[in-house]
Amino acid sequence: MSGAEAQAGAGRPPARVVVVDDQTVVREGIVMLLGLLPGIEVVGAGGDGEQALELVAELDPDVVLMDLRMPRCDGVEATRRIRAEHPRTQVVILTTYADDDSLFPALRAGARGYLTKDADGDEIVRAVEGVLSGDAGLSPKIQRRLLERLSQPEAAPPGPAEPPDGLTAREAEVLVLIADGLTNQEIARVLHVSTATVKTHINNLFAKTGLKDRAQAVRYAYRHGLAKPPGRSIT
Repeated sequence: MSGAEAQAGAGRPPARVVVVDDQTVVREGIVMLLGLLPGIEVVGAGGDGEQALELVAELDPDVVLMDLRMPRCDGVEATRRIRAEHPRTQVVILTTYADDDSLFPALRAGARGYLTKDADGDEIVRAVEGVLSGDAGLSPKIQRRLLERLSQPEAAPPGPAEPPDGLTAREAEVLVLIADGLTNQEIARVLHVSTATVKTHINNLFAKTGLKDRAQAVRYAYRHGLAKPPGRSIT
């Protein structure tokens, strides 16, 4: 006995379903198929997202089988509005597309199920039953796609930008401290080095950048994003 037959045998009412697809032949075919399935009652059908919203407000269905690519209001926007305005009604996407740009926006909008149009009647029944019981109604193909996406390694965050003009990390650090208004003696205390070492770093960074004085160094630091007005706090 299938899950739908078991549901019917338990005396539960059939799931009230609205079908939304902008292609008349496809929509009528889905309605006809659903009419043959146990545990499902088609209570309405529409051709775009605006009609879907009107039908949900009027009929209060349990589930909307929603296409994605439709005029006036597409399936993602319709799903978002249905879930916000009629949270009792669940949405199962039934579409031709299984790419990431279709799948993930629909799930983020609140769809609890996602099927492609090659799904058979048993898959549709399982998806409807699943979302009504609080589970996800995903086809095996979509489940595999989600697992593939989740198993992909995350891109490493970009590392710190290299200092310009061949400056070393220490020379860039000294430049930032100059931009913060510190004297050579103060820079030496912050970096725990001698004043002579600070002067050497300054001479080197001036030579590499073509800077002539500290005022130019401050402008250079701001221009290259090394310092941000009013400067970094030094701890």
